[in-house]
Amino acid sequence: MDEGRLATDGVVWIMGGHREALMKATAFVLVPVLASASCGGGPSPAAPAAHATVVQSSVALGDPHIVSDSVNRLNILFSIYEALVATDEHGGYQPVLAERWSVADDARTWTFTLRKGVTFHNGDTLRAADVVASIRRALDPAIGGAFGTQGVLATYLGTADVQALDESTVRIVTAEPMADLLDLMAAILIAPERGLPRLPQTLVGSGPYRIASQTDSRVVLAAHDRYWGKAPRYAEIRFVAEPDARKRVDALLAGDADVAAGIGIEGKKRLAAAGGAAAHERESGLCIIFMLNAQNGPCKDRRVRQALNYALDVDAIIAGVMNGGATRLTGYLTAHHFGYNPETPAYPHDPEKARRLLAEAGYGKGLTLVVDIPSTMPDEAPALARMMAEQYRQVGITVKVVEHGDRAAYSQMVRDKKINDACCFDSSPRSTFRVLREKLHSGLRGPWWEGYQNPQVDALIDRAQATVADADRQRLYREIYTIVRDDAPWVFLYRPTNYWGVRPTITGWTPRSDGLVLLR
Repeated sequence: MDEGRLATDGVVWIMGGHREALMKATAFVLVPVLASASCGGGPSPAAPAAHATVVQSSVALGDPHIVSDSVNRLNILFSIYEALVATDEHGGYQPVLAERWSVADDARTWTFTLRKGVTFHNGDTLRAADVVASIRRALDPAIGGAFGTQGVLATYLGTADVQALDESTVRIVTAEPMADLLDLMAAILIAPERGLPRLPQTLVGSGPYRIASQTDSRVVLAAHDRYWGKAPRYAEIRFVAEPDARKRVDALLAGDADVAAGIGIEGKKRLAAAGGAAAHERESGLCIIFMLNAQNGPCKDRRVRQALNYALDVDAIIAGVMNGGATRLTGYLTAHHFGYNPETPAYPHDPEKARRLLAEAGYGKGLTLVVDIPSTMPDEAPALARMMAEQYRQVGITVKVVEHGDRAAYSQMVRDKKINDACCFDSSPRSTFRVLREKLHSGLRGPWWEGYQNPQVDALIDRAQATVADADRQRLYREIYTIVRDDAPWVFLYRPTNYWGVRPTITGWTPRSDGLVLLR
């Protein structure tokens, strides 16, 4: 991270902070190889290309201030809107609407200086009042949420003092130390204050593209001709909904799409055989796991939780359920996450050790677990549960599966902490800070906390949040990572690989670690 201390006020100034020196880089695979470039790729053309078409599983947008990690939504919303900062490929932060920012040594007082010359799609000029109003709206629990995320941002910033110091300066003072505040700021999209009452019917941002037309199956974006940054590459980007992954590949091969998102490993194989388009792949930052009920029942016992990890042959599960299109987890984060510890090993497949731990916990004669799974998200949950049940049977564990068809209700059940012994879940935040606070800190008992308790972990999380220096905070997060891996509050499975198909009409595009398709 580039940082320097100002002796006059004890403030750490951060401008375009980087974490790349602190994080292990994750390579991407491209079949066949295309020229490497940034997402924008090369200098801007004198005039934007006519158009590009992206086909993805859905184009529903909803309210831009709803907390959601859906790449389908964010592909479009991050083309229309901008936040104060944005994450880069290395987990660091780059200035966007904030040209610079500072955080005081107490990790509570943050000051953002806004970029000048930013024009919204409606012609308004960016002011501090727009930022303050957008943040306050995003914190309003009445905005709702996706799959149980309603009110999540308010748990972090609901008591924060957010104010405009002048036309171009915003100050946020949090009630407690929050050294990872930028994780939240990168997700809060800024709109003109006078346009907020018309949300979500009218979407107006400052991004390189504006809404030209919108239906349930198609969103057309037009270049914002007064964009403050690099000129948009395309005059128009069309996002088309196609729920069937095979049909998305068909559209690509027929020349009806320039990018097909979420084509899966089978789509990659089809493109390799057909030619005419390239298949890109990159390991995702999504964790497919089973959260264990550590409040009640056998999973309160650390030995049982460890046994559930030792009993599984995760490599065989990846081969059988994902056709090889995933990478096993070593804990609750991926290598894309700040604080991931590359020295922490995955649980080996050790059925004998699993049996021994179960016997020590009093289950030498067998154990029955009731497991909740959703029908979708992850879509492979039913097949995954069946294969896990077969493997668990080998160590004396009988699994009874309860499948839930309503995914939103399922998320709410998990949030209400009404799961049986375990539940299948997809942990999606790229923010380590959010994962720890929402899922693992027993003092906070966040929305996805299911009973795990370790006072040492709680204390380390609190200490990390008061630690401004990235390198020092990273060391704390890595220590937490190893402890939590050993405590096994979850069954750690895998992170899926993302696959895209791209025609030669799109040049200079490479897959992002967050899975987004941003054609800038």
